[in-house]
Amino acid sequence: MENNVSFEENMKKLADIVAELEKGDVPLEKTVELYGEGVKLSAVCKNQLDNAKIKITEVK
Repeated sequence: MENNVSFEENMKKLADIVAELEKGDVPLEKTVELYGEGVKLSAVCKNQLDNAKIKITEVK
């Protein structure tokens, strides 16, 4: 996951992972891999939101 990827792109990737996991027919190994990637993406998105909040607060 690159740092220069937009929040929207990361959310799209996360949504794609969730959709694939919700299918229910993913092998266990792939499920674990997707889950791990989703957790990392979730943390990146939270960080991006936190940074945006800081910038908005500084503007006030």
